Amino acid sequence: MNETTLVGALLGLIEGLTEFIPVSSTAHLLLAGHFLGFKSPGNSFEVLIQLGAILAILTVYFARLWKLVMDLPSSPQARRFVAAIVLAFLPAAIIGSLAHGFIKTVLFESPALICWVLIGGGIILLLIDRMKLSPKYTNVMDYPPSLAFKVGLFQCLAMVPGTSRSGATIVGALLMGTDKRSAAEFSFFLAMPTMAGAFALDLYKNYDKLAQDDIVTIVVGFIMAFIAGVIVVRSLLDFVSKHGFAPFAWWRISVGTAGLIGLWLMN
Repeated sequence: MNETTLVGALLGLIEGLTEFIPVSSTAHLLLAGHFLGFKSPGNSFEVLIQLGAILAILTVYFARLWKLVMDLPSSPQARRFVAAIVLAFLPAAIIGSLAHGFIKTVLFESPALICWVLIGGGIILLLIDRMKLSPKYTNVMDYPPSLAFKVGLFQCLAMVPGTSRSGATIVGALLMGTDKRSAAEFSFFLAMPTMAGAFALDLYKNYDKLAQDDIVTIVVGFIMAFIAGVIVVRSLLDFVSKHGFAPFAWWRISVGTAGLIGLWLMN
């Protein structure tokens, strides 16, 4: 296994560990890649290995997803939930496809911006975690479509690396009247179409730029992301129920600060 493949394995591990927690997997991948001197064609590696994380959540939630599919013809609740996920997905799908070039060529190339967004997002997450909110919704199956659409608008903030897709959706859900556990779980469900869409779009835009060595590195990263993603998905909801989001907020602030120091030392 060559050095590039080893770096791909490490980045895949980082992707799986950070994708579903509110710390921004993209920020961690871009900063780690920057300091390790790793560069993928069109910044595609960071998006394409998300397929491993997608399959991780599909694996863990397979029974629930299958039941949901079976209930669709007879259950108004199931149909309302699917409609809610679709509505939440649409804003990111539209804006992401329109702004794809700007995101990949400008925002992905700004490590200092990523660090500052990590710190700012951590402070916001701390404030939200300490707010005395009174949740009206504790079951994702009961989220009304209007609430889901608003959460989807929050998800668009995650197009700025460092914001965190899961963090944006969780904060949006909490502000809309949900509890912490169901907010994290709704973020899981919303991740499936969102990440699959990002994967498909990036593969379409950049498949002709990928060499055989790039594909091997992506496959290794995908496998590591899958393994780590399964572990995180199985344990995150219980962790959030017990500890809230403050540990993730402090982690964001620490990583952002360390990143800024590292960038300063490299200049």
